Amino acid sequence: MFDVLRRRLGLVVGVVIVVVLAVLPLYVGAFWLQVGLFVFAAAIGAIGLNLLTGSTGQLSLAHAFFLAVGAYGYSYFSGTSTNIGGGIIVHGAGLPPFLALVLAVLLAGAAGLLFSPIASRLRGIYLGVASLALVFICQHLLLNAKSVTGGFYGRSAPPFSLFGFSFTDANPPLTVLNVEFGQRERLWYLGLVLLVLAYLFARNVLRSRPGRALQTIRDSEVAAAVMGVNVRRYKAGAFVLSSMYAGLAGVLIALAFQRPVPDYFDLRLSITYLAMIVIGGLGSVGGAAAGAAFVTALPLVLTHYSNSLTFLAQPGQNGVGPAEFSNYVYGAAIVLVLLVAPGGLAGLVSRARGSTGRTRRAEPAGVVHPEAQDTNTARLPSGSALT
Repeated sequence: MFDVLRRRLGLVVGVVIVVVLAVLPLYVGAFWLQVGLFVFAAAIGAIGLNLLTGSTGQLSLAHAFFLAVGAYGYSYFSGTSTNIGGGIIVHGAGLPPFLALVLAVLLAGAAGLLFSPIASRLRGIYLGVASLALVFICQHLLLNAKSVTGGFYGRSAPPFSLFGFSFTDANPPLTVLNVEFGQRERLWYLGLVLLVLAYLFARNVLRSRPGRALQTIRDSEVAAAVMGVNVRRYKAGAFVLSSMYAGLAGVLIALAFQRPVPDYFDLRLSITYLAMIVIGGLGSVGGAAAGAAFVTALPLVLTHYSNSLTFLAQPGQNGVGPAEFSNYVYGAAIVLVLLVAPGGLAGLVSRARGSTGRTRRAEPAGVVHPEAQDTNTARLPSGSALT
């Protein structure tokens, strides 16, 4: 009975969060809309990485590579041939933006599929080191394949449109409750819809038979093989699915930035995504989204309000700036999670929800109540650099 009430409460909370996010563009300014776009993109990418690392136990440092594939894939498929200056001409396929989005996600999945034979044979720190090579390959391609990427200067991402409706400031003009809906407002709803769909799909995957197989692989590959699970096949499938999530996040990042550049898709970005899922809670879809919101919004908010925060150094001054202070906060949060709350934010919420307003019936000696177990807590990949 209590499990049913918990599920219904979780559903109500989820609906309330979506409704609040849906009405926010009517009340917040351009800065918070831009922050929201970056949070939505990061949450989608973090959910994908959590499916691989938190639920399957595979450590990957290549997430930045697949994000870049999605961002530049969309820019290429939807773009046209353009002279961006400096003797650089970027080419494009000129496809409809929605088709370009789909193809960019599939391209990221194909890149993950090409790497999956390696991913299915390695685990832990060995997979992390192998995937690290993709980030260096990514940087080399982004800087040197100038006809596709634009080189150091990047390339413009054409605005998104769907069934003739453009996600720009006009075409057609749109006003809701006396609020003019421009590009940021329209992209906000696009990002929100994509995040909700990504969240629901990931939840359904984990609750299905393949999801249980992935979690069995995380706990013990030997036990999974004994139970008849094709370990290599499922590990490869998890890598491809995670890559497609990253590709979708990359498309949203390209639309938010409007001009993706190589410097953004470096190793630091992959480390940042690992911080998101560790802080949010390994193995939890909602925790991954919450961790992404925290890690993504913190430096942007600190930078925006840096003039009011006296302990932060201004640009050109000596001291700790917003970006450095954010890194310190991330590091402290990860240490606290590993030492005090291994389940991350999701684990804390689960324990608080399970202990508030409830009295348990007496159990026979030696019996562990199932609700006392933190189902959202997943172990770090064996041999990973985070252990």
